[in-house]
Amino acid sequence: MLSRRWFLFAVTVVVLAYGCWRLGEWQFGRLHDREARNAQTTQNLEATPVPVDQVLKVGRGPAGRDEWRRVTATGRYLQDESMVVRYQTRDGASGVDVVTPLQTRAGAAVLVDRGWMSTGNTSARPQLPDAPAGQVTVVGWVRVDSPEGDSTTVSDRSMRAISSKAIAPTVSVRVYGGFVDAEKETPSAAKPLEPAELPDLGNGPHFFYGVQWWFFGMLAVFGFFYLAWDERRKKAAQSERSMPPSTGSITPVTNEAAGESRNAAAAPNSSGRP
Repeated sequence: MLSRRWFLFAVTVVVLAYGCWRLGEWQFGRLHDREARNAQTTQNLEATPVPVDQVLKVGRGPAGRDEWRRVTATGRYLQDESMVVRYQTRDGASGVDVVTPLQTRAGAAVLVDRGWMSTGNTSARPQLPDAPAGQVTVVGWVRVDSPEGDSTTVSDRSMRAISSKAIAPTVSVRVYGGFVDAEKETPSAAKPLEPAELPDLGNGPHFFYGVQWWFFGMLAVFGFFYLAWDERRKKAAQSERSMPPSTGSITPVTNEAAGESRNAAAAPNSSGRP
């Protein structure tokens, strides 16, 4: 058990067990972060709506803790500056999200994702339904911009993800950072869109992944000690089978009484009597 092979084996098991323990800790850390984020999101979803300018600022996105916070905004939709978010699916159906700037009384516009519409299997830009005319009040949820990249690039008034920084240069007025998923519009549109989907508030698989990693670590340690015990058992059995037979001699036990009896029987009988 003190051989180089077993020493390297033991080091490997220690490293493997430590790695599994750290990975389990990482998964449980992600679980705690998810729980805290879900608690914040639940609080935001249930909160009373506040004016949009209390959460969003022109040219600056919202803080992460404000995502899914309910806000209200009043203004006029800039219908001619509507755009679409491509490749959005609902229940397996293809469609787009319709984003229209809402110019508020302060002059700046908030980007409103008014909802989803089915387009079928076509890549052509769809005919968008009109937004409510005149003064409109929107209640919705604050959303953080998608990371800038190819997906947020605006081309032919369409993109694959929403970023106020990428959209702002295409709008005729100043734009608030972030955007709003519409919950309801007052007055309602003649042809309403499917409202935004709410976030998944489940905790995900992090707990089971953490337990799984710790189980793998314990399995590695158990396997090492089992193999060590099995190796020792086999060595002991092999040692017993290879033991040479004893070379000692066994001295026969003599019966002195019997010897004396034989000597007596061998002695001549001089008396003539039996």
